Amino acid sequence: MLNKKLLPAAVTAALLAGASLSQAQDQPAVVTGDTFVEGFQISGNVALTTDYRFRGISQSDEDFAVQGGFDAEFGPGFYVGIWGSSVDFDCNDIDIPEGHPEVGGACSGYDGSLELDYYGGWSSSIGDTDFGIDIGYIYYDYPGDDGDEGDYQEFYVGGSWRDLSLTVAYSDDYYAETDEFWYVAGDYSVGLFDTGLTLDLHVGYNMLEEDGGFLATDEDAYTDYSVALTYTWASVDWSLAYVGTDLDEEDVFDTDWADDTVVFTIAKSL
Repeated sequence: MLNKKLLPAAVTAALLAGASLSQAQDQPAVVTGDTFVEGFQISGNVALTTDYRFRGISQSDEDFAVQGGFDAEFGPGFYVGIWGSSVDFDCNDIDIPEGHPEVGGACSGYDGSLELDYYGGWSSSIGDTDFGIDIGYIYYDYPGDDGDEGDYQEFYVGGSWRDLSLTVAYSDDYYAETDEFWYVAGDYSVGLFDTGLTLDLHVGYNMLEEDGGFLATDEDAYTDYSVALTYTWASVDWSLAYVGTDLDEEDVFDTDWADDTVVFTIAKSL
């Protein structure tokens, strides 16, 4: 199922983006508080990260972000959830190039400090094999915006085999009303012998509308990537990730938002 519990590569990067895949498992009856619910499970997560990177680009102006969410799973294989993060696009310091599609409005509506993602879908293993499938929908909401220009929706489908996963996402009108967008991502996660460490490898390819205006230049595609190590200690996930893109500073309005960086994240499942 989609899980935007942050592991810093925007593994989420979210993700979802960032979305990650896992094979669905039969859900037992669970106890939530004092309530006994058959085939229904609620979980939560909180995280603190040194830089919220989504598809390789900083969403927190290269600063700390606080994150968290809740997921509800109900059989067979269905799920819904909400995930949020603090954001900072530092719009007052962005230099919009003359002639850019968003001149005069690129920052006026996108200066909120909160992102909320609402999602739902279905995931399942395929028979008795090691293959799995995940299909869903996610809506990205920026409630602090002046209007809803920053909000957008995506549909995603993914497949997994053992520790490998491949996800394809599509938006009919990407962030800041920048037209169609496609995203293809591959992820590999493996435990490192008996060390307790988990290695997560990620690469994603972002396909943008040529004149949509998401980037400051006329680039219509870019690649994001990450390598992360995670160790669980005291029921807390401690993660260190190297995250980056092949974008230049001029592509992201003369900022360092897409530069290669190291991100440290502390996450706790509830």
